[in-house]
Amino acid sequence: MDLGLTRKRALVLASSRGLGLGVAEALAAEGANVLITGRDGERLQAACEAINGRGAGQAKFVVSDLSDKNTPALLEETVGKEFGGLDVLVNNTGGPPPGLMSEADLAVVHRQFEIMVLSVMDVTARFLPGMRAQGWGRVLTLASSGVIQPIPNLGLSNTLRAALVGWSKSMANEVASDGVTFNMLLPGRIETARLKQLDAANAERSGKSLEAIAAAAQAQIPVGRYGAVEEFAATAAFLVSARASYVNGSMIRCDGGAINSV
Repeated sequence: MDLGLTRKRALVLASSRGLGLGVAEALAAEGANVLITGRDGERLQAACEAINGRGAGQAKFVVSDLSDKNTPALLEETVGKEFGGLDVLVNNTGGPPPGLMSEADLAVVHRQFEIMVLSVMDVTARFLPGMRAQGWGRVLTLASSGVIQPIPNLGLSNTLRAALVGWSKSMANEVASDGVTFNMLLPGRIETARLKQLDAANAERSGKSLEAIAAAAQAQIPVGRYGAVEEFAATAAFLVSARASYVNGSMIRCDGGAINSV
């Protein structure tokens, strides 16, 4: 299937590794030109070289940190300089520290809200007018299965990512008639460095081995395994494609069936 992404201009936040990088690689493989972002310049450069060496869509990068309030303006300036506009925005942020919500430090909650929610809203607001004016745009926000089924020991993530659910749905209702769709993609347990970190935290908290924690987690997933980044990224590529023009205001699960609700 031709996804209609050739020469589309895409910005993928927090994309030096993990799910963000996987999505950027998938978009470039479909012919999109992508701007990847993150704090590690060497990692970003290596990722761009790998993407560009494959000969489909091309990648550029900008070193940036979503905890810096100047980052949205930097991204707007860089996109304007490199692409002259934007067709696809993939919102992605790192996760907050694990822990119980009942024990959360409110100062940490406030700071993480700025990074994980307000920064996403700010970046999106800077590119939305251009998308609406050109009559085509895709905004995909990567969140977590915890917004449907809260994940134990990830209270802060469950809380803050849920704020983006109402925001994304509201935006979807308001701008779809201008050719811009808003959707959310919810990963389950996808095999990334972040997943390994969470499994390690659970192992330490429970006193069990890392292997036992991973085995127990996979046993609860109907497909019986963790997901691959490539599987998640392929789903993202479809959702921001021309072929997904009638998918709007949705939360799509990529979780192997792990979420128990219908």
